[in-house]
Amino acid sequence: MASHRKPRTRVRTSAPAIGLTTAALASVTLLSTQSAVAAPDPKPSVEDVQKKVDDLYRQAGTATQQYNQAKEASAAQRAKVDALLDDVAKRADKLNDARRTLGTYAAAQYRNGSIAPSATFFLADDPQSYFDQSQLMDRMTSRQQKAITDFRAQQAKAAKKRAEAVRSLETLTTTQATLRTSKQDVRTKLGEARTLLSKLTAEEKARLAEIERKKEAEAERKAQELAKQQAEADRKAEEAAKEPGSGSGTGTGTGTGSDSGATTKAEQVLAFARAQIGKPYVWGATGPASYDCSGLTQAAWKAAGVDIPRTTWDQVEIGTRVATADLRPGDLVFFYDDISHVGIYKGDGMMIHAPKPGANVREESIYYMPIYGSVRPA
Repeated sequence: MASHRKPRTRVRTSAPAIGLTTAALASVTLLSTQSAVAAPDPKPSVEDVQKKVDDLYRQAGTATQQYNQAKEASAAQRAKVDALLDDVAKRADKLNDARRTLGTYAAAQYRNGSIAPSATFFLADDPQSYFDQSQLMDRMTSRQQKAITDFRAQQAKAAKKRAEAVRSLETLTTTQATLRTSKQDVRTKLGEARTLLSKLTAEEKARLAEIERKKEAEAERKAQELAKQQAEADRKAEEAAKEPGSGSGTGTGTGTGSDSGATTKAEQVLAFARAQIGKPYVWGATGPASYDCSGLTQAAWKAAGVDIPRTTWDQVEIGTRVATADLRPGDLVFFYDDISHVGIYKGDGMMIHAPKPGANVREESIYYMPIYGSVRPA
């Protein structure tokens, strides 16, 4: 009778439970995955975009100076290579002249019946191996010995110049690679900045413009404070110059002939800079239609008869360092810790500079950017 009992179905009843649990877990996992994929990155605030864009422009400024430096080095290296190659060609001519002279002596010895071993020496492709044979040297006249000495000297100099030219070409190749890299870096940073700005809505662009206005207003306020401080310092200096015993005599001024010359140069620098206002910033440009920051400062001082280096990193090393409170028109003011920007001080806390891509040469407060330091080129 027991064999006719209905089999237990415990396993069957538990199987659906396991299947349901697995399905539930799979559903939770799927939902979690979908939630993770669906959740977009939070949109940056306008303030974050403004900081990022400013940083990208600063990085582009640094890359621009690297480009300028590499371009200048490449031009100098190219000139050096060309000069070396010209020198190698001239020395090759001299070497051939010396070889022809040796050939003349060899031909003479042949006609006189003394071809060996001197003729072998003279006509060999590599006569160097024979130079140490003293028995051959004894048979030569003083003129022949001089011809061989000249040949050896020209051969050594030509080899030296050829090796130097090869090294210079290698350096030029490296410099040109740096130039290409810097150029691409500038384009990449500017492209990233443009992309960020293009994603802003009209409302966000208005807020960004308001942030810029507040920044400019604060920078102008600081410039006005500096202007007051400098005016007060000048007034005190004039009063001190008028006091008896100050050496002023007539009291019409305190400047020496040197100061007068510096003032004239500064006026020429500023006259040039003002004439460039409104021209576009273009990275790597040195005028006359467009400029980058250091291209403008270099051109302005050149207009005053003073040659200064091309990059901000080299310009900051020239002349005399000047404290911000002691700035005078024509001085160069540098910005950021990496010295990637420069402007020309015009007085009253203001400067003329080529700001950044998309902007034109303009007047602006020196406090618009963090000041690194200042120099007076001459």
